[in-house]
Amino acid sequence: MASAWRRLPISEHGVLPYLWLVYAAGIPLSLWGHAYTRVAGFQFTVLAMFLVLYVLGYARWGRPALAYAAAIAALGAVASPSDGFATSYFIYAATFIAWGLPARWAYRVLPVYAALVALDVWLTHVEITGAVIGVVFSVIVGIVCINAAEQKRAHGRLQQAYDQIERLAKIAERERIARDLHDVLGHTLSLIALKSQLASKLADRDPARAAAEIRAVEEIARTSLDELREAVAGYRGSGLAAELEHARAVLGAAGLQVDCTADDVRLAPSSESVLTLAIREAVTNVIRHARASTVHLRVAQSDGACRFEIEDDGVGGAAAEGIGLSGMRERVESHGGSLERSAEHGTRLVVILPLASGAAR
Repeated sequence: MASAWRRLPISEHGVLPYLWLVYAAGIPLSLWGHAYTRVAGFQFTVLAMFLVLYVLGYARWGRPALAYAAAIAALGAVASPSDGFATSYFIYAATFIAWGLPARWAYRVLPVYAALVALDVWLTHVEITGAVIGVVFSVIVGIVCINAAEQKRAHGRLQQAYDQIERLAKIAERERIARDLHDVLGHTLSLIALKSQLASKLADRDPARAAAEIRAVEEIARTSLDELREAVAGYRGSGLAAELEHARAVLGAAGLQVDCTADDVRLAPSSESVLTLAIREAVTNVIRHARASTVHLRVAQSDGACRFEIEDDGVGGAAAEGIGLSGMRERVESHGGSLERSAEHGTRLVVILPLASGAAR
């Protein structure tokens, strides 16, 4: 039973779906002490059916959502004549329409749906208060839910684009590693094998030359080890320039206009790694939360420090720092830098890190 419950879409949304049931609370309250027990029994039966449909249909998309909307609207049609508060069911049906259709079609269907609700409550002589609530709030709540559904669809498309870019970046990185290892080790190991074989053949006939070949093998091995270390260092971080290019690509794929300017700065390797992680986290936050259309990225050098700034024209807001931003702040400060965030008009994030020794001009 618990496993089946977890598979329902409503289980992924926490307590929010149950808070929306406050609109249906008026139905049992209106029946308190009702003189007609048959009416009360009927209304409680309809309410139980609605709760089942609501739990099963919440957060469904497409045709399933429309099917649940039709079923809930039908409950409103049969229950509202005997209890005006039952027009609340029409409101819930309107929310399901928002999730069942793309925004452009939902906006066309909603007025037709409201007209049908108005016709139904007029033909069945629903009391005026319940009729007005059912029609007006179906339109208002329906519009709000259409906008919310469209934003969620847009967020899903952005996330798909981001995941695709990440996947392609990982594939490209694996290919780069394979090429670099082949270039670094392939030729060198072949040369070591040849010289070792030659030294083995010369060991009895010309010991001096054999020793020289062994020394050459040693030198080749040392050089190869240095090259391998440089390659491994390259795998640990793609560098600031590559991270900025990646950020520009990710933001562009998400449909945002990107303005990126960068000075040629020289950070210590550890500080550069911190800055690239900060850029990655900041870009992810813009895509997931900002709802922006334009993003500005700037990397500049001044007063012996590197200054990174990212600013968007999104919703802003003084939300508390999440785990990602808190971790970013800790890493930056542990390297002698600072992080500032403001969110009055959009969000602006400024990271300042000291330059590598001798890099300041």
